[in-house]
Amino acid sequence: MDSYDIDDFTADVLERSYQNPILVDFWAEWCGPCKIIGPVLERLAEQASDWELRKLNTEKHPQVAAQYRITSIPAVKLFVDGEVEDEFTGALPEQMIQNWLTKTLPSKNRAKVAQAQHLISSQQVDKARIVLEEIIRDEPTNDHAKVLLAHIDIWSNSPNATELANQITLDSEHSDTAQAIKKIVALFDHLDAPELLEESPIKEQYLQAINFLIQQNFTGALEMFIEVIKRNRYYDSDGSREACIAIFNLLGEDHETTRTYRSLFSNSLY
Repeated sequence: MDSYDIDDFTADVLERSYQNPILVDFWAEWCGPCKIIGPVLERLAEQASDWELRKLNTEKHPQVAAQYRITSIPAVKLFVDGEVEDEFTGALPEQMIQNWLTKTLPSKNRAKVAQAQHLISSQQVDKARIVLEEIIRDEPTNDHAKVLLAHIDIWSNSPNATELANQITLDSEHSDTAQAIKKIVALFDHLDAPELLEESPIKEQYLQAINFLIQQNFTGALEMFIEVIKRNRYYDSDGSREACIAIFNLLGEDHETTRTYRSLFSNSLY
């Protein structure tokens, strides 16, 4: 039996994936492409320390194959904390598999990121900053840690918030949050140089909205920005619309404020 073969799916994959991500290669003896990709995955697994390989013969374990809806093989699924994180089918070239792994594998610091999120939600911002800075030193490519730290620094160290947000590329899953952070910091600049804004009857209302935002009074800011949209949507190059979107992206779609004001915002555009 191959050292990667599974005897007990629950123990070898589900339970083990809480310690280290598990890549499962669903295969069968009669499958030609399986014989191509199998050695590739084994070679990659021998070089890896941040994930482990398991191989499941679908002929010997039909119930598991059915449970995970295996209709075509080879099928490859990455399990993290007992759940499928991502998957692909077919005999992909080695470099494509490596790229997929790089994108899909969870951060080794995911537990620390979760700790930082808990500290932030508990208003322990200084402790969260220490944890996030440690993560970024250890893992400079951790975009999640960067946006969390940038989010904290919007209000106290906006240049650093912008610098962190600029490091996050558009193809990152955290790009929307990074763009929101940069937009909000740019709005704050208007408070330092209000004379650069176009003179208009709604200028003071627009500045008041930004003042609410810098105070983290998101409901007040949204109400003001929406009023500006109704009166002159394109003031400051559509600035109020972009500000509302930035606030929604910063807070997240599940935030109560986002849910309350999203429809009001949409209605104001028409």
